[in-house]
Amino acid sequence: MRRYLLIAVGGALGAMLRYFIGKVAAEHFGTRFPVGTLSINVSACFMIGFILEYLNQHTGLNPAWRYTFAIGFIGAYSTFSTFEWEIWSELTSGAFWIGILYVAVSLIVGLIAVGLGSTTARSLT
Repeated sequence: MRRYLLIAVGGALGAMLRYFIGKVAAEHFGTRFPVGTLSINVSACFMIGFILEYLNQHTGLNPAWRYTFAIGFIGAYSTFSTFEWEIWSELTSGAFWIGILYVAVSLIVGLIAVGLGSTTARSLT
């Protein structure tokens, strides 16, 4: 139960920061180009790379850090960073083609799923 609470607290903070950054970016840069989302995704990639590598190198640290920050905070802040971390892990472990396949399938199938979801919603109206 404690794990879920740590994830929830981190997730709430990550979601609030995501909203705040998106709002501020839209106010300053407009909405024509998604500066806010891009900033969130890139900063989340840096954060997950740093946090997971640091925790992997310091295995004696309390696992609560992983639940609160890597899973909760960064997970709610941006799932794009998890996607990037998984690709990075495949590439650096020598599984180059699995990493490339993951990218290709994620982009193609994800775009198809967005289109199907959008089409389905439009058909209901």
